[in-house]
Amino acid sequence: MLKVGLVGLPNAGKSTLFNALVSGAAEVADYPFTTIDPNVGVVAVPDERLQKIASLVGAQKATPATVQFVDIAGLVKGASKGEGLGNQFLANIREVDAICHVVRCFGPAKIPHVYGSVDPVRDAEIVNEELILADLDTIDRRMAKTERMLKSGERKYQEEMSSLRVLKDTLSRGRAARLAGLEEMPEGLFLLTAKPMLYVANVSEEEVDSSPEAARLEEYARRQDAPVVVVSARIESELAELSPGEAAEVRKSYGLSDPSLNRVVRVSYDLLGLVTFFTTKGPETRAWAVRAGTTAVEAAGKIHSDMEKGFIKAEVISYRDLLAAGSMGAAHDRGLVRVEGRDYMVADGDVILFRFRA
Repeated sequence: MLKVGLVGLPNAGKSTLFNALVSGAAEVADYPFTTIDPNVGVVAVPDERLQKIASLVGAQKATPATVQFVDIAGLVKGASKGEGLGNQFLANIREVDAICHVVRCFGPAKIPHVYGSVDPVRDAEIVNEELILADLDTIDRRMAKTERMLKSGERKYQEEMSSLRVLKDTLSRGRAARLAGLEEMPEGLFLLTAKPMLYVANVSEEEVDSSPEAARLEEYARRQDAPVVVVSARIESELAELSPGEAAEVRKSYGLSDPSLNRVVRVSYDLLGLVTFFTTKGPETRAWAVRAGTTAVEAAGKIHSDMEKGFIKAEVISYRDLLAAGSMGAAHDRGLVRVEGRDYMVADGDVILFRFRA
């Protein structure tokens, strides 16, 4: 399962946001390094298409696609050199596929700021700088190794050194590796700043619809081509404990049209480069998350290895065509259901029936 890591400075609200996302019980307190061992939770991806498909085919159960969120220990300046829980932080973040960077945009109130004042741009830069410094260390070690291999005269090492120089120049200018403009990273490099990043501006209850600090963070993130979702983690964590009806009423009182958490999950899902396909069998309709570019036979393997091994064909209809037809039977009658082979690339919204030899 693909993982999104929640990172940020201590007391930024990571664990509060994590609790709201998974309706869990991560340890939350007003002092640094509350989260030492990472908390892990599986979160459903909101998708209105799922229930509509289930209704059309008469399924009694609708199972959503999921993304795993990991609440990682707070980072402080010097983490790349082992300060605080730096080494553990860097080890944990290497294991995730995308980064959700939670930045504090609410005032001191009862919760002290680790640096004494609220400044979202400064805070974001501290975390990003530590990731960049860790990556520069990785690049330097790799360049030393590649330098020795250049003596072989093999072209691949010359190309690798060229890419490493581009990366080092980009990182040295304070920019993430994902902004270096390379089509692909040197194999086995695993740079932290090559991972896609989403910023979450964690605002106070009073500033959910207008926060000057969140606006500053949005401008900073725009220069990095990174999305920002504005959330009051405290509100969302309280709403997560209410019934859906009660939560809707409270959300309305704050002028919130939909759960901010849905946007966090949805943007994280998009950052991972995922698409959703659906299957319907018996009483269950289910959404599945796969990387864009996944073939039909690979998607079958996502469900069960036997389906991949015995793959024969995929019967495919788009969500829009199924919705327009009104039922699977009507879709077949209109010739809207296509037969695709093993190399067909699954598109977002495909409803698929896999045929395979058992």
